[in-house]
Amino acid sequence: MARLPDIQTHLGVSEGQLGLTMIGMSIGSLISLTIGAPIIERLGFRTTAFFTTLGPTVLLATIPWLPVAPAVFAVLFIVGLLAGALEINLNVEIDRLEALTGKRYMNRAHGFWSVGFFFTALFGAMIRQSGLSAGLHMAIVALIIVLVGGYLIHGATNAPKTARSQSEAGGHRFAFPNLGLLPLCLIGFAAFLVEGAGIDWSSIYMRDVFAVEPIVGGMGLTLFAFCMAVMRLSADPIVARYGPRNVAMVLLSLASLGALLVGLAPLPGLALAGFALMGAGCSAVYPLAVSAAAQRTDRPAAVNVAALGQVSFVVFFLAPPALGFVAEFIDIRASYLVCLPLLLAGLWASSFALGEKKVDIPLGMPPEPLGPNG
Repeated sequence: MARLPDIQTHLGVSEGQLGLTMIGMSIGSLISLTIGAPIIERLGFRTTAFFTTLGPTVLLATIPWLPVAPAVFAVLFIVGLLAGALEINLNVEIDRLEALTGKRYMNRAHGFWSVGFFFTALFGAMIRQSGLSAGLHMAIVALIIVLVGGYLIHGATNAPKTARSQSEAGGHRFAFPNLGLLPLCLIGFAAFLVEGAGIDWSSIYMRDVFAVEPIVGGMGLTLFAFCMAVMRLSADPIVARYGPRNVAMVLLSLASLGALLVGLAPLPGLALAGFALMGAGCSAVYPLAVSAAAQRTDRPAAVNVAALGQVSFVVFFLAPPALGFVAEFIDIRASYLVCLPLLLAGLWASSFALGEKKVDIPLGMPPEPLGPNG
């Protein structure tokens, strides 16, 4: 994403055409999230992680070398297939670990995704400033990830299946949202729209609106990812103290303020502050919705997670073309302001769709003493 302005120039396409090219990812992810859960269940966590983590890495590294937009579309379609499967695989595995240990990992796990994004955004901006070509840049990154990621996945183990996932064979071959899941889908919709807007368009926004140097233009993406990572890594004890509902409402309010600031900012510094608020605001919202979906008892966890991911990830990948058309036919500032109504809708859904505060031992209070039999 840090090299997206270079890829746009290489392909010679407008913002709207670039957005249409990137829609290939949403199509692939929609298919994978609809039919992928039973396949992932059969393959297991480690095998699925190997293909869905390393596969997109290699495929994305080919994009700077592709001569035309339709070829990029085709590659992104396959990346989308793998990304949808990755979404189901990791979230279900985290839910199993939480059930096994009784601890919260969802926000922390999503936080490490944000840590990775922060470092690649930071170094991506620096490398772009240095003049290294996008093709060589992506090839080096792919080599590192294949070597390190392959080693880590090789040593991974599969967590025991929960009672919910044991019922996977109960006829749920396709994952579609049901009525009870729709409020959670709306929450994920709002979070992923902001995430897509911040990740996909921040570098182009800084270039087009303020004509800043590449290193400064990349800071929007870097600050977005940094604030998202910090909030996700610190969210679990906050959620345990104040409850998913309150945390999600505060975060979506911050995201709304950030989108408004980016849409109206007269100076680069204010725009960067807006991107930071957007990153913090959408940080833990989707992980909270995933946990709520996985804990529902109406269907197996993998099916509910896949159905939620189906809606949310499609929004994440549809954001580039939708916002690209707004940027092309109105202006790029307007593409951030159109996020506000959907953020307010997500804020409304959070007020009743997420659980109340649930803490076994309130923070700051000692546990009850053990009885004579321990």
